[in-house]
Amino acid sequence: MSTSAPTNAARGADPRPLIAHVVYRFDVGGLENGLVNLLNRLPEERFRHAVIALTEATSFRRRVRRDDVAFVELHKAPGSGVRLLPRLARLLHTLAPAIVHTRNLAALDAVPPAWLARVPIRIHGEHGRDVDDLDGSNRRNRLARRLHRPFVTQYVAVSDDLARYLVDVINVQATRVTRIVNGVDTSTFHPASIRTAPADCPFSDPALRIVGAVGRLQAVKNQALLARAFVRALQKSPGLRRSLRLVIVGEGPLRPTIEAILAEGNARELAWLPGSRDDVPSILRGLDMLVLPSLAEGISNTILEAMASGLPVVATRVGGNAELVADGETGVLVASGDVEALADALIRYASDATLAAQAGRSARARAERLYSLDGMVEQYASLYERLIAARKGIGRALPRPTATTGNV
Repeated sequence: MSTSAPTNAARGADPRPLIAHVVYRFDVGGLENGLVNLLNRLPEERFRHAVIALTEATSFRRRVRRDDVAFVELHKAPGSGVRLLPRLARLLHTLAPAIVHTRNLAALDAVPPAWLARVPIRIHGEHGRDVDDLDGSNRRNRLARRLHRPFVTQYVAVSDDLARYLVDVINVQATRVTRIVNGVDTSTFHPASIRTAPADCPFSDPALRIVGAVGRLQAVKNQALLARAFVRALQKSPGLRRSLRLVIVGEGPLRPTIEAILAEGNARELAWLPGSRDDVPSILRGLDMLVLPSLAEGISNTILEAMASGLPVVATRVGGNAELVADGETGVLVASGDVEALADALIRYASDATLAAQAGRSARARAERLYSLDGMVEQYASLYERLIAARKGIGRALPRPTATTGNV
């Protein structure tokens, strides 16, 4: 175990409650980016923080601007993490946080050790689904969530879809589910007065129409569908070969598949795949539209960032995407896996710059009105403080958990 967590002596009499955030891996990703925003913006005078990565905390931790956030890596080996649980319980007993906040199924196993360590408040957040359980129907995953349910104090769901799943399928009492949608920094992500591509982008000609995607290149994000739709759009509207270009930012195991699709479609030279980037705001300001072809989503930070950047968004109708994209107003929703519909949406915006610009303006206005980052941060702060106030005086003498209404 590697740690930069403070000792009891170092903590002294600091009156601020400690929030221990547990994730499977602290690395590039939407969930992790949301946590970074939270850590950077929650008022320092109100909370202290520790980030516990069950595997590792990569250099992504540098995005956390506060120097008082502790990072702990537990280096969990692949497979069952049963042997890790006693270590985690001891760690949490030493840290004595007011709240343990786990995120997604991969970190849910940390909740029972938090209860054993007498952590008074255990929050679990549902942020999205994995490629092996796109609709939440996997019986093993359902059982795991139901078995852990008695140990969770409060749930956070980032979308209506996930909130309904917790209540209707996992049988969590509705009063124990709080919906907090992701927020976006509309000052960092803003429209460009003139589209300007990054210096190393080969598509700098202002006459080009640039369609882009940003995210890890993995099966659940399904950028292969975008590559197929791009090729299909060129086949359906051959004149677009002169103007339509593709940018896919990110790295991951899907890259060879994407490159093969583009090569087979005689479109590899019309695409730029620069890998993982730290200049996403600039990347977005160099696009004319953003596509999110995912198989499953919670509330996509990428969509929010594109909306704030004044881009029309074409997305699959999965998870929380329909909550973000106003179909026909700020973008287009298509069925998951529908190459033809996605190709038609690309052609529509590539062929009508006025329509794309209007959708982009509407997207920016919607982001400002509904998805304020400061609003998201305050909702988390209020939730933390409300739960702490409700538990004040309980200390470590906690009752054993009892099952909530519903069958396991």
